[in-house]
Amino acid sequence: MNMPRENPPRRIAIVGASSLRGKELKQVVEDRNFPAAEIALLDTSVPVGTLAEAAGEPTFIKAMERESFEGARFVFFAGSAREARENWKLAQEAGATIIDLTGALEETGRAAPWIPELDTLLAPPEPSGGKSHDRHIFSSPSPAVIIASTLVAALQKFHPVRLAIVFFPPVSGRDQAGVEELEKQTADLLLLRPISQTIFDTQVAFNLLAGYGEASRPSLAEMREDIAKGVARYLGERSAAPAVTLIQAPVFHGYAFAAYAELAQACEPAKLDEALSAAGIHLPGEGEPLPANSTAAGEEKIQMARTERDANVSAGVWLWGVADNLRLATVNAVRIAEELLAPKV
Repeated sequence: MNMPRENPPRRIAIVGASSLRGKELKQVVEDRNFPAAEIALLDTSVPVGTLAEAAGEPTFIKAMERESFEGARFVFFAGSAREARENWKLAQEAGATIIDLTGALEETGRAAPWIPELDTLLAPPEPSGGKSHDRHIFSSPSPAVIIASTLVAALQKFHPVRLAIVFFPPVSGRDQAGVEELEKQTADLLLLRPISQTIFDTQVAFNLLAGYGEASRPSLAEMREDIAKGVARYLGERSAAPAVTLIQAPVFHGYAFAAYAELAQACEPAKLDEALSAAGIHLPGEGEPLPANSTAAGEEKIQMARTERDANVSAGVWLWGVADNLRLATVNAVRIAEELLAPKV
């Protein structure tokens, strides 16, 4: 197999640049001063030539064609899974390292999931670290997979007998269309008007849901299965995967979760908090508010309340937290690129 040629770290391309995730990724690249002389914005959902901005300079949305990937050191797929499936080969042939945020390339085995924050906590599953350096294709897992894997990594030394996580995904997981539908449903219900159900095929506003309408795809059950498989793929044989489920919440942004862990033996909550902090999780200090969707906005780290004992199970504890779903995933993707550029010791 011909190896892709190496391009210098001067140009990056963001596929799906007009999506919520693509916009957040561009912002993270700029905020972290990533060494890119040019940020190419590519998209199929808006007209070519649409005015945009990158690194404080005006630019335009470019076409999804071979020439658009030429000279790119990194190509981030941040839009739809379809865009990733249909265009990853062009990026590879151009010599770019691919970082996929859609999950499409991981599902087919082309990309290896990577969460750099956890490299020191979870032993690599194989000498190569389980990462596809030879193929130059990586996957930045979904926010729920990052959260679940981080909890597993933090708690592993306490040998949990079981770990179960309930996720409360925001509607921004369905991009701008999901946000607009919740916004319109909320206004229509308050004004006693019929509601729009194009995205979720059910009423999301003012509701907690264990499922969507039959016409909605992906279904909540399919989303749950994707998360469960994603966590299992990332952890491999390093640790048992937790039980996960989803309840759709009527919130725009912020991935909230509640977790129950039953340990091999009772442990002081303060020790668990130390382990969570060591895994890169932010716990509130004195005088800080408890984590909520609003307080997590714009934050790079998972935000968690301090551990609480269960009232009936001596070795059981409850965990509550939330993360900015867009920033958590995009920061992880940029960290993958940073790790690949870092000098090897």
